[in-house]
Amino acid sequence: MEQVIGVIGGSGVYDLSGLEGAEWLTVETPWGEPSDQLLTGRLDGLRLVFLPRHGRGHVHSPATVNYRANIDALKRLGVTDVIAVSACGSFREDMAPGDFVFVDQFIDRTTGRASSFFGTGCVAHVSLAHPTCARLSAACATAAEAAGVRVHRGGTYLAMEGPQFSTLAESRLYREVWGCDVIGMTNMPEAKLAREAELCYAPVAMVTDYDCWHPGHAAVQVTDILRVLGANADAARRMLRGLPARLGQRPDPCPEGCDRALETALITAPDRRDAGLLARLDAVAGRVLR
Repeated sequence: MEQVIGVIGGSGVYDLSGLEGAEWLTVETPWGEPSDQLLTGRLDGLRLVFLPRHGRGHVHSPATVNYRANIDALKRLGVTDVIAVSACGSFREDMAPGDFVFVDQFIDRTTGRASSFFGTGCVAHVSLAHPTCARLSAACATAAEAAGVRVHRGGTYLAMEGPQFSTLAESRLYREVWGCDVIGMTNMPEAKLAREAELCYAPVAMVTDYDCWHPGHAAVQVTDILRVLGANADAARRMLRGLPARLGQRPDPCPEGCDRALETALITAPDRRDAGLLARLDAVAGRVLR
């Protein structure tokens, strides 16, 4: 299987220059419209598909992003590995604005988002014990370090519903009691859906602020975040340009098991599966349903 990298660009990352044969494509999915068209091309021979999570011009809030359509569209274009870039706040003094945190765990506090492709008529339960791909994350972290970014390998990401930022009480709870490292609004249910679609998923959390727990950041302001976003976006692009040399040949199968997540997940008897839902699952789960 050809290695195809999907990049989901978060706040501040709405395009990707330097691709050979670059072309914006409209992709239809049974889950509705993705956030935007998808940019396809090659980077030093590596096939790459880019999708701005919030749409060009930042038109979608974290709660209105169609996460199912985004993951389905990437899968339809042959993506095997997803690098999810996003802005985040930090709960740790040493994880400073401008740093990249390659998180490996999540606590999901989102409430109003469709978080699964499966449901009545075809039930599946995938494992999320290790929700990210260590192989892909390691390659991204190495590329980020080579690009001059201060990197933290590992950490817990608190996914909040938003769009409001945290209260001080929430910020202290997540930091002091739950032991979270960063906070953001977009990696869930994205990581869950990527696992259901059997895609390797590596989140890149780019720190923009210290949230409101920090005495010097008593109230998080968008204007403050925007000052850091531009530099973070440039660093993310440098990281991505260094990836082709560090990914090499994609192991088949993935040593983390990402590409086989559905093999033991389906529970609905074949003769009781809903034909309509199966048709919608053709891209994300066709490998195990055919």
